[in-house]
Amino acid sequence: MELKPTGDTLDDGAEVAVLGSGPAGSFFAYFLLTLAETVGKELRVDLYEARDFNKLAPGGCNMCGGIISETLVQNLATEGIHLPPTVVQRGIDSYILHTDEGSVRIEPGIAEKRIGAVYRGSGPRDTKERKWGSFDGHLQKIAVEKGARVVQGRVTEVTRDHGRPRVAARGIEPKTYDLLAVAAGINAGTLKMFEAVGFGYEPPATTKTFIREYYLGEEGVLQALGRSMHVFLLNIPRLEFAAIIPKGDYASVCLLGEDIDEDLVQRFFAVPQVRGCFPEAWQMAGRSCHCAPRISLSPATHPYADRIVFVGDCAVTRLYKDGIGAAYRTAKAAARTAVLEGVSRDAFHKHYAPICRSIRNDNQVGKVTFLVTRVIQKLRVARRAVLRMTKREQDQARLRPRMSGVLWDMFTGSASYLDVFLRTLHPVFLVRLTGNLAASLWPRRWARRRNPSG
Repeated sequence: MELKPTGDTLDDGAEVAVLGSGPAGSFFAYFLLTLAETVGKELRVDLYEARDFNKLAPGGCNMCGGIISETLVQNLATEGIHLPPTVVQRGIDSYILHTDEGSVRIEPGIAEKRIGAVYRGSGPRDTKERKWGSFDGHLQKIAVEKGARVVQGRVTEVTRDHGRPRVAARGIEPKTYDLLAVAAGINAGTLKMFEAVGFGYEPPATTKTFIREYYLGEEGVLQALGRSMHVFLLNIPRLEFAAIIPKGDYASVCLLGEDIDEDLVQRFFAVPQVRGCFPEAWQMAGRSCHCAPRISLSPATHPYADRIVFVGDCAVTRLYKDGIGAAYRTAKAAARTAVLEGVSRDAFHKHYAPICRSIRNDNQVGKVTFLVTRVIQKLRVARRAVLRMTKREQDQARLRPRMSGVLWDMFTGSASYLDVFLRTLHPVFLVRLTGNLAASLWPRRWARRRNPSG
């Protein structure tokens, strides 16, 4: 089907600036140039990027746990964006859920539910041998191959020049553009400069997280973690999600929650189930790399104006999970709007804002879902029931994996929070959960009922 632009769109030969060439920025540049080519327009795109993704962390890292779903990998492939095995490690084939009541392995069931691990840069700072490519670097390369130009420099000021955005970067002559896409991320100081531009942009509310890499060697990782991502359901206040992810020679520890601090980190590592995921002689102090990035808790206010649009987590992203997937969705929607509908505030409000709202609304459901998770974390009987129900589903192939599926999609972000929540309201799910709660409250009585001869 032929695509035709409508309204006040970018003219042929228009110049576009993109601040940040992480996933959101590179996706935006790629889709913008692809769509422009489809409608017969030539656009010039400058990707402003202060980092060099060929460097080891922290100079080449964008601070991320680095988990992507197989669904996203396949969606990107349909867009012409192919991720080679040197960038995406598909070695993670299961989750192991750990609680103080025991552990259970959760299999995805279908290949499309698998997950992959990536390094946003070229690896931790003490990398001894570069076995994996940079995810962000690969996306940037794809955007460049499409026609984008990388401007290596830190943006210092954004102003207006007769209604058009004007960008100044350190050591580079200021330049006026027809459109500015901001994909700088919420951990960049760049966002503060937009307060002076005067269209009401306010960045998302954030909270601090914790990501740390430990070198174990490839054999050490396989022996300690296998090919599974280890997830923890623990009664630790302020901790929403905790995982240990195998990545080649490294174990990556990720903690999400309410302003993660050193006290919470120490409490997490003191848990026997956590210590059991590492070699016996392992020392917590021997870390390879560490960062404490902030993540979004709410959407930005006014993430677009005339000839300016924000994409990725500096606009809106999914709560706690699948930030790269949200970057893909927002970048594609913003690029499509700019090429086919226009670059005015009204155009973005009509055609881009609905995508932002859908992510925001789903996050509201996610907050309810995580509230339920916190209740489960606090109640031992609930943790025992979840573990028991999951084990039975994994052990008995005839049972539809209702709890297993809910947990898998909560951990990976492979499904919307609304979809996950609605599945927990299914009558069969509720009946099974009630039975497992009863069995967890009165385990001996329940065992006698199921096996009277015992």
